[in-house]
Amino acid sequence: MRKYDDPVDVRRGGDGPEQFLWHGRLWKVREVIAHWVETGAWWQAAVGAEGPVDLVAERELWRVEAGRGVASGVFDLALDSTDGHWQLVGCAD
Repeated sequence: MRKYDDPVDVRRGGDGPEQFLWHGRLWKVREVIAHWVETGAWWQAAVGAEGPVDLVAERELWRVEAGRGVASGVFDLALDSTDGHWQLVGCAD
């Protein structure tokens, strides 16, 4: 899985992402493969954030299979609980 740190626009439906816009392309979620929560904001250090790391921060992650037309892939989408922003953090296509 390739790692990313790209902002995405996500439309939620039910318990998770329903579709997302990445690099100007709309992807429709076909299946939620996994859902988990990460704590401790270790990912901030992993992407080179400067300054103090919030050790009580959380983010929710969804591993989804998504497609657009005949193209498809597996994506990791993260929702930052502190600011409500979504990011694509991984992709296997």
